[in-house]
Amino acid sequence: MRSGFYLKFILTVLTLAVIYLGIVGINAVDRLHRVNVRLLEQLEKQGTVPAARVEKTAPEKAIIKSNIANLKYFDPAARSGGRMVQSINAEPPNFNPIICNEATASQLLALCSVSLAERNWENPDVFEPMAAESWEISPDKKVFRIKLRRGIKYCDVTDPVTGKRHEDVEVTSHDFKFMVDVIKDKNVNSSHLKAYYQDLEKIEIVNDYEFMVYWKKPFYGAVACTLGLSPLPRHYYAPDGKFDGNAFNSDHLRNKLPVTSGAYMLDRWDKAQAIVLKRNPRYFGAKYGIAPPLDELRFEVISHPNTCFQALMSGKIDRLSLTPEQWIKRTDTPQFKAARLRKEKYLLPQYTYIGYNQNNPLFRDRDVRTALTLLVDRERICRDIYHDLAEIAVTPFFPRSNFTNPKLKPLPYDPERAKKLLAKAGWRDVDGDGILEKDGKKFRFTMMQIATSSIQQRLMPLLKESFAAAGIDMSIQVIEWSNYISRLDSRSYDACCLGWASNFDPDMYQVWHSSQIAQGGSNHISYSNAELDRLIEEMRSEFDSAKRKELAHKIGEIIHRDQPYTFLVWPYSLVAVSEKFKNLNVYPAGMEITPAYL
Repeated sequence: MRSGFYLKFILTVLTLAVIYLGIVGINAVDRLHRVNVRLLEQLEKQGTVPAARVEKTAPEKAIIKSNIANLKYFDPAARSGGRMVQSINAEPPNFNPIICNEATASQLLALCSVSLAERNWENPDVFEPMAAESWEISPDKKVFRIKLRRGIKYCDVTDPVTGKRHEDVEVTSHDFKFMVDVIKDKNVNSSHLKAYYQDLEKIEIVNDYEFMVYWKKPFYGAVACTLGLSPLPRHYYAPDGKFDGNAFNSDHLRNKLPVTSGAYMLDRWDKAQAIVLKRNPRYFGAKYGIAPPLDELRFEVISHPNTCFQALMSGKIDRLSLTPEQWIKRTDTPQFKAARLRKEKYLLPQYTYIGYNQNNPLFRDRDVRTALTLLVDRERICRDIYHDLAEIAVTPFFPRSNFTNPKLKPLPYDPERAKKLLAKAGWRDVDGDGILEKDGKKFRFTMMQIATSSIQQRLMPLLKESFAAAGIDMSIQVIEWSNYISRLDSRSYDACCLGWASNFDPDMYQVWHSSQIAQGGSNHISYSNAELDRLIEEMRSEFDSAKRKELAHKIGEIIHRDQPYTFLVWPYSLVAVSEKFKNLNVYPAGMEITPAYL
């Protein structure tokens, strides 16, 4: 599955992430950001940091402007050095933060990036400064004045195309403008981001350390989209001062070597073996007390879950997202306890689904899609595949949030009702071969299966059996992840089984608005509903929390009625980690790695 940008950016902005999720165990939403206001108040009284400024951005929400984001969670007594080894199931296609809409890349880039502000690790409604020293927002939320910190440096890099060495290059206002200009460039493959910046009118440079951001109209996500901006290095992607969007998309050498300004930097990428991040020696956060103690983060490429678990037990890797079966059957053993591992379980806003490509006439009928959902025994999936470590999904809204409509319930497993709906839609077994047909066409389709997914290896036969019992012939095509992404982008598939990492304050535009059907957009199933479009647009411009909730409930009702997806489950994140790491804590959005140390 896929992601929408730097993961910090994903969680700061309202974009979603296509990810493996519980399907293969990648935990793609392992970073949200929090602050301790009491500590900041104490520091203000002591004169240690400038007085915090609170500015309303929406009803019942505020931005707290403090000295640096999430300072409390970095232990000043932390020992510097050491490394943490983790596993990833598959390599990302590249590390370009704009064109790479994939979760593993976002997971790694999140550790390397810096944005203007970060969300509060305890209260994600609150933003705190990072690259921005301060900001001012107009009452209508359309104009932002950003003041940057001085002395933020990019990591040193040798351009793989020109061979030129770039050292000691400072981040300036021009790099943030360059980021937006590239996202909005018509030739750049950034549909997933264009959806959020289409109403950003312009960025106006005041000087190297100040700039203005102008939005065309009020947009609820403007605060998050603006403060979530990261710089894009002009000296790297436009070394001669000229920019070519088509060349940017296909600049494979530069796109595999990110030039970052965050806590970590890419040290090496051993193809099909490991990706290694090293602590960035130029990271500006060091002087504010938020430099990561660990020197190195190593990500071993291991596709098979059993191999991953064996590596965990032998001490070759330190942290692993477990499968439900591993959690149930292999962690309550003397061997696991002897390995000095701790377990963490938490439900994150990530759901799995079956997506039906509506370019295929088979899936254009609502009754047919509803019948397909009725043929999926989701209670059995939760019980037998996820070992009850998941919750049945109903809509794209996280069940723990106020945006979920409590009136909507999962469709039951009901094969008889499904058969009646299929008959109503004109599907009958005319020739008695056990397969439904209509207008001379058999009800046959192909479901893509992720090659490395142990859960899909168990799920797909179950789906095939259930559909076959109703006269539907589903074949299974096992596909490597890179090809899977390409098939999604080109819309060259019948059905897929994936997942989305959602946001605590969601914007449905990226995935569900009909404008995102265009090639490269995240509405890869080509689902269109004019009423849904209208509600999504209305929710984007609504700042009142009660009205936003009401609109979300209506959006959920339409999606539930139309069944463009068969929503499967919200799987629990199941993590095992070595007890040798200190200050490695679980927050509402997951486990934060950066402050950890040995």
